[in-house]
Amino acid sequence: MSQHISDERPRVSPLNNPRVRSYAFQAAVILALGFVGYEIVENTRQHMAEHNMVGGFDFLSRRAGFKISQALIAYSEDSSYGRAYVTGLLNTLLVAGLGIPLATMLGFMVGIARLSKNYVVSQLATIYVEAIRNTPLLLQLFFWYFAIINFLPNPRQSHAILGAFFTQRGLFLPAPVYGDGANFVGAALLIAIGATVAFRLWAGKRQRETGAQYPKNVVTLALLVVLPGLAYFAAGQPISLDYPQLKGFNLAGGMTILPELLALLAGLVIYTGSYIAEIVRAGILAIPKGQTEASFALGLRPQTAMKLVIIPQALRVIIPPLISQFLNLTKNSTLAVAIGYPDLTSVWAGTALNQTGQALETILMTMLTYLAVSLLTSMVMNWYNSRKRLVER
Repeated sequence: MSQHISDERPRVSPLNNPRVRSYAFQAAVILALGFVGYEIVENTRQHMAEHNMVGGFDFLSRRAGFKISQALIAYSEDSSYGRAYVTGLLNTLLVAGLGIPLATMLGFMVGIARLSKNYVVSQLATIYVEAIRNTPLLLQLFFWYFAIINFLPNPRQSHAILGAFFTQRGLFLPAPVYGDGANFVGAALLIAIGATVAFRLWAGKRQRETGAQYPKNVVTLALLVVLPGLAYFAAGQPISLDYPQLKGFNLAGGMTILPELLALLAGLVIYTGSYIAEIVRAGILAIPKGQTEASFALGLRPQTAMKLVIIPQALRVIIPPLISQFLNLTKNSTLAVAIGYPDLTSVWAGTALNQTGQALETILMTMLTYLAVSLLTSMVMNWYNSRKRLVER
């Protein structure tokens, strides 16, 4: 007697079907979020109508009417709010652009110093990390601004060091003055940078393929100095320096770096560098000891082994948490408002908001800007991390 086995699945009630219940739950969550979003928008619209508040971004083209103490682009009181926004954004990008590489260099040096066999060096690095990591960043900014820079000499009492004056009113540096033929020097510098990048890429590829090493630092220095230098003298020395000079009670000429920027950079770099130091130390310790012993067995010196064997492997551990520190440094730059540095938060979410009353628009623009900067930073670092990631064969 033949036995027939049906291929049809047993009928299950929709209430007991996991797939149906999953779709129903997701639909309910989406509807709930949509309802919450609708309520927020509707309440905001009613609130603005009751207080005769006008929404929109038409105010971006209106005259701002306030000064910004540091502007990387042409800006005056007659400029528009849109230009004030760009000025604040560039000031924030300047802090992030300077702070990230400086904090990375400091963190790597201190992280390696913590593993030093020299007792004094390792203990000094430990004291730095523990002292900085366990005190609030805001207090550290106050320390650098009010306790250090404010106690520097005033311009009349300061002395020039290589043409630079470090005073309580900021750092005064010689400024370059470009004459005819300066473009020729600039073009030579760009060519030197391109040649340097090409050489380092070629040298890195050859080292991976054959193990041969090339004097990359010497060649880089030679290209960046010799080529622009030859162009400078060939063009008749078209670039000169404008040195700051004491006139009355202040210094005139040259270029000035605000004391608020100096304090902000010092605080952010030293604070973030302490966290990066611990990340670097953990990354190096994650490499098996046998790698170091094998390097020494091949005749490599400790510095060479660290540079060619340990650090390249440790980067795979270091880079992911390093991304978070880069993002933290950029976001922590909003504390600049506490010491008066005109970053995006101070200019846009502070002065512009108070003058226009466009709270929703200014805060939304500020948050979206920081989100975009953070996502861009993450994207770049994730790309770099993918290139350093260990590829299984």
